[in-house]
Amino acid sequence: MRTVYLDNAATSYPKPPRVYERLRGYLEEFGGCPGRGSYELARQAESLVEDTRQCLAELFHASDPRRIVFTLNATDALNLAIKGTLRAGDHVVTTVLEHNSVARPLNRLERQGLIRVTRVGASPEGLIDPADIRGALTGRTRLVAVLHGSNVLGSLQPIGSIGRIVREWGALFLVDASQTAGAVPIDVEASQIDLLAFPGHKALLGLPGTGGLYVGPRAALSPWREGGTGVFSELPLQPDQLPYALEAGSPNVLGLAGLRESVRFILQYGVDWIRAHELSLAARLLDGLRGDERFTLYGPASLEGRVAVLSLTVAGRSPAQVAEQLNDRHRIAVRAGLHCAPGAHRLIGTFPDGTVRISPGYFTTEQEIELCLEALKEAASPAPHAASVHA
Repeated sequence: MRTVYLDNAATSYPKPPRVYERLRGYLEEFGGCPGRGSYELARQAESLVEDTRQCLAELFHASDPRRIVFTLNATDALNLAIKGTLRAGDHVVTTVLEHNSVARPLNRLERQGLIRVTRVGASPEGLIDPADIRGALTGRTRLVAVLHGSNVLGSLQPIGSIGRIVREWGALFLVDASQTAGAVPIDVEASQIDLLAFPGHKALLGLPGTGGLYVGPRAALSPWREGGTGVFSELPLQPDQLPYALEAGSPNVLGLAGLRESVRFILQYGVDWIRAHELSLAARLLDGLRGDERFTLYGPASLEGRVAVLSLTVAGRSPAQVAEQLNDRHRIAVRAGLHCAPGAHRLIGTFPDGTVRISPGYFTTEQEIELCLEALKEAASPAPHAASVHA
């Protein structure tokens, strides 16, 4: 019995077949270190890395591929953006919905007395009002950090409107695209994004251990790590030129080989088509659970205002119990808990137990969604009577 995988918000599975093929080809055909030699294997590796950078720049509508900096994951990219930007005395505006990858670095800097942080609230559906961002800005605001899509509520934030406000104010705009890169169209220049953090292993359909940070022309970051670059080796300090200024050490070329193929796959089919497919699956989930008082659903009622992430609770059952039953009886993989975003759960009143999170992906089928609905209804008892929707 094959596992029905519905935890794509954590990491996507499976990957496009061409990703597996490329990984084998890389290991068998060439495995040199990019930028570290003039021989053919090294040149092939360097070409692969730069092709991946070019593909990502195309996906995010970035005019200069050199501004795509490779990182270990989105958490690494967010730490690079936050700690590479902020200085003592700075003010930061963020939201109560943020993942711990944003919240914890800011919390530590704040507790050390180095910065001041304003956390903007959200509606019960998990939507940020751009006017609240504007109202929180001060003369010392250096950075505004906002997640694009909530990994708890699925709520999709109006980053274009927020970006215009931040740009008018003169601060830097950091967007956490962990749930949207590859699943929602992103144009860094049109949305006036200065820093875009993204993982390679989620909706970009690549491997764990890959990710990146788009660094716009207005952002000047201090290096997160320093060391070998393969070029400018004569300099005593990390070179200033991107991407070398923020990339040190041998890169994960194997991971980038897979990421290049997965991004090519996305560019071939189009983010709009992928988004429509995933939202159709989310719609079936929502339609299948609405009107059943055993379930409380969270997040925007409108599909246009969300990504394909659905959080719910079941009356009389803990999220952990529901997830365990789905796995043990039906081999359905969903996620239970706080999803590393405790602020979002405090907002909707599900702290500390959290929710059951269901997140279909590109390779999820309609049949798998039907199986999930049946299993959820089996896990909930007694029989339904009326609707209960929190949105």
